[in-house]
Amino acid sequence: MQMTDQKEIAADPATVYAALLDPEVLKACVPGAQEVTGTPEEGFEAKVTQKVGPVKATFKGQVTLSDMMPGEQLKISGEGKGGAAGFAKGGATVTLAPSETGTLLSYDVEAKVGGKLAQLGSRIIDGFAKKMADQFFANLQSHLSPEDAQDDAAEASEAEADGADRKGWFSKVTGRG
Repeated sequence: MQMTDQKEIAADPATVYAALLDPEVLKACVPGAQEVTGTPEEGFEAKVTQKVGPVKATFKGQVTLSDMMPGEQLKISGEGKGGAAGFAKGGATVTLAPSETGTLLSYDVEAKVGGKLAQLGSRIIDGFAKKMADQFFANLQSHLSPEDAQDDAAEASEAEADGADRKGWFSKVTGRG
C-alpha cells in the first residue's frame, strides 16, 4: 500500500516537528494508542488497539526515526505485530514547510500487511489507513491549538442541540420517538 497526502497544520514547523517527536503527544494523537514510550534517538515502542473491518487486534510495535532535519523532515520506519490478526510494517517520509497558516506537512507512506489483515483486501486496508491518517492529523491539530478544538466542539454541540430540538419537534408532530 502506498499513500501520499498533505495536511495544513496551524502551527510553525518547529512546533509541529517537536510534537512529532514527543511520546506523550503521539499517544494522544495516534488513534487507539494505549502506550507510547521511548525517545527519538533510540526509537519508540507502542501498543495500539484497532479494529479493521471484522478484525480487532492489539498491535505491539517499534518505530525508529532517521534522516532527521529539525523543523524540516524525518523518516519513520516501523513494524507492529497483532498476533493472529497479522502484522504491519512500513515507513514514511514526512516533510514540513512553512505556509501562510502555519505548516504544510507532506507525507509519503509505504506499508505492507500480512496475516488476516491482508485477507481483507486492499480497498478495506487503504480506506482504513486513510481514515487513521486523517484522524491522527485532526488530533495533532487539536493538540497544537486547543482553542480551535474547543471552538469546533462548541459548534458541534450547538448543531447537536439544534438536531435534538428538531427531533423533539418531529416526535411531537408525528408521535414517533
